[in-house]
Amino acid sequence: MKNFIYPEMMVHVPLCTHKDPKNILILSDSAIAIGVEVSKYYDIKATTVTPLLESIQAANTHSFDVIISECTYDDIMLAHVSRVLKDDGLFVTTHPRLDNIDANKKIMSELGKYFKIIMPYHLEDGSTLLLASKEYHPTADIILQRADMLDDLEYYNSDIHIAAFAMGNYIKRAYLGIIKN
Repeated sequence: MKNFIYPEMMVHVPLCTHKDPKNILILSDSAIAIGVEVSKYYDIKATTVTPLLESIQAANTHSFDVIISECTYDDIMLAHVSRVLKDDGLFVTTHPRLDNIDANKKIMSELGKYFKIIMPYHLEDGSTLLLASKEYHPTADIILQRADMLDDLEYYNSDIHIAAFAMGNYIKRAYLGIIKN
């Protein structure tokens, strides 16, 4: 996979879905490429922390619009993610490939306790990222003007955004009642 696809999809899908993202939390040990993508938005403040439970425990309640995570998490970490997100917040994270159904059902079920919408989306290499949202639907609420007016992108655009959420029927059947869209 091209090295620009992952950070563009990790950042621009949630930031072009949320109505008015201002404060972003990046949970990562190596968030340089993600930070570069976030910097393309002049009015967004990004905070990057090492994905330790202590870092997110210390964050104020309802202080972030979007959390972008490259860390592993458990039930306690997800409870804190939900707590520090605003009421219309989005959470994007890495997760096991969709053919690892048991692991993903566990993750998605836990996310379902905190988020109305839980949807995987494709990257070019067949892997997926996972978007969990308290309010906004990633295909119905895409901010087209924001998505199409970004400069210096190699991959992401509004067509890719919407197409990334298309899933085959075998995926829909395997995750019936787990994926919430």
